[in-house]
Amino acid sequence: MSSPVAAQAVTAEPEPPGAARLSDPDERHRLTAWGGLAALSLDAMASVAYGPESIVLVLAGAGAYGLGFTLPVTAAIAVLLAVLVASYRQVIAAFPDGGGSYAVAKAHLGRRTALTAAASLVIDYVLNVAVSVTAGVAALTSAVPRLYDDRVWLCLGVLALVTAVNLRGIAESARWFMAPTAVFVLSILAIVVAGLFRDAPASTEAAAGHASALAGNATTVGALLLLKAFAAGCSALTGVEAVANAVPSFRTPGVKRAQHTEVALGALLGVMLIGLAVLIGRFHLQPVEGVTVLAQLADASLGHGAGFYLVQFATVVLLGLAANTSFGGLPALLHLLARDNHLPHVFALRADRQVHRHGVLFLAAVSAVLLAGSGGDVNRLVPLFAIGVFVGFTVCQVGMVRHWWLQRPAHWHAKAALNGFGALLTGIAALVVTGTRFTEGAWGICLALPLLVLLFEAIHRSYARIGERLELGHVPGPLTPQRSLVLVPVTAITRLTRDALSAALSLGDEVLAVTVVHDGAEAEALRRDWELWQPGVPLVEIPDGHRRLGPPIAAFVNDLAADGEHTYDRLTVLIPEVEPVRFWQRALQNRRGAVIDRALRRHTDAVVCRLRMRM
Repeated sequence: MSSPVAAQAVTAEPEPPGAARLSDPDERHRLTAWGGLAALSLDAMASVAYGPESIVLVLAGAGAYGLGFTLPVTAAIAVLLAVLVASYRQVIAAFPDGGGSYAVAKAHLGRRTALTAAASLVIDYVLNVAVSVTAGVAALTSAVPRLYDDRVWLCLGVLALVTAVNLRGIAESARWFMAPTAVFVLSILAIVVAGLFRDAPASTEAAAGHASALAGNATTVGALLLLKAFAAGCSALTGVEAVANAVPSFRTPGVKRAQHTEVALGALLGVMLIGLAVLIGRFHLQPVEGVTVLAQLADASLGHGAGFYLVQFATVVLLGLAANTSFGGLPALLHLLARDNHLPHVFALRADRQVHRHGVLFLAAVSAVLLAGSGGDVNRLVPLFAIGVFVGFTVCQVGMVRHWWLQRPAHWHAKAALNGFGALLTGIAALVVTGTRFTEGAWGICLALPLLVLLFEAIHRSYARIGERLELGHVPGPLTPQRSLVLVPVTAITRLTRDALSAALSLGDEVLAVTVVHDGAEAEALRRDWELWQPGVPLVEIPDGHRRLGPPIAAFVNDLAADGEHTYDRLTVLIPEVEPVRFWQRALQNRRGAVIDRALRRHTDAVVCRLRMRM
């Protein structure tokens, strides 16, 4: 007769392979689909605050006639967005370990192309943090002008806040940012819906008294102007790739959740961009100095009341927090680069809560330098914003075409055609954005890209040389006994000296105690005490007339290594020192151990060990 437990085991349905196991301690620190939308889409969502305005400001150069092309230009950007979303859904399924364009290029286009894609994404992620923070602070100082002179400190404060939240884990940051994201998206949708039911603006108070930025006598729109407007509006597409870069950050099944997040991001962003473009034409809005286009749209749709101020507040908060997209995507990308030996291995380490802590801190440090260097001025950074990401977009699409050609799954022709069309569109966009903004700072990006690739390759060569020296991948030879000598620097006879010599006797065949002699009387006292103690270890005196400590010991070690009469396979120096319990007690230490350690590591090949006695 079977037991109830056995019967339960037989009748229980097996758990689906893709089911999320929240009992796994790491699983609860990963993202859900909605959490991913909050943590990884803030950059793209917040771009509706400056994407449409960028288009309008360019078209305003052709007067009121030029503003009539706002919707067609936005529609072209929305088409590109749809193609990118569909393509990145395929990237997520094909490369579930994340990495986006870097992973695709590495698999199908070669190492150097992959490093170019990675470098472009690194630049874009760093610039996204700087642009998002400065844009958020700019919105704040527009509402509160007296804070304008403190904008750099405000930028650094916002950056510190976002960094602190991300050091607690990407899932934790998603919980913090879910509410601001929802408020912002609902506010924009409210503007669109309310505006579509109005025949005339509810209010124009926001723009009243501000000078128009509209050109006066222009009556024609050329292809170059449309290309510039398209390039300016493409800043709204940055961040679309962040979900594909961070697939491992999602809960099981990660691929499905990431795909759902990508589609939701594309749908919301497309609806908001098209809806705002329709309202710009419906209300015949003109760009004015000192007031954003989004503020005018909120005024026209919702009136100059609570709804207007809610939109402004939500915009300030979301722009300030949009940097979170980079904190979700860049550390994961740096992890992959470090795993492939293109960055220091410290970037591959994960702390508690699935945090790539070193990647987060690196991003914060570089962004802080950019913020301080730009003086908190968003206009110095925006012209550089979209260049890097479009290079990555193009590389990714070309790599996916090759992926489908090699794999040839069902309907691979359609999938390859989609990626090929995307590569064509993003390649044209990359050329347009770079060409139209080259003199505005794009030349710096064109210079930084190859320099980053060279840095990645230099690090890879260094790791390759280390691997050859360590004989990685080879079976080592048989073990052989080695003759070893252990040196112990001493200054007095104490319990620490006794413990160090005892440890040294267990480490080597021979042990010598060494002391640097600066004063004859002190040396005589130590010699007398040593003879009385009789530890069974010889004491060697090293004279030095310059009152140095590290260099004389290093010179003695080198002399031993060069001595033909006493050949040792291994020379070890065991440095005894006290480990204080409290931090402030470190100020009471003489730091002799650190001085000796530094000299030995710099000038000898000896193995250096530090024996710490905790007080």
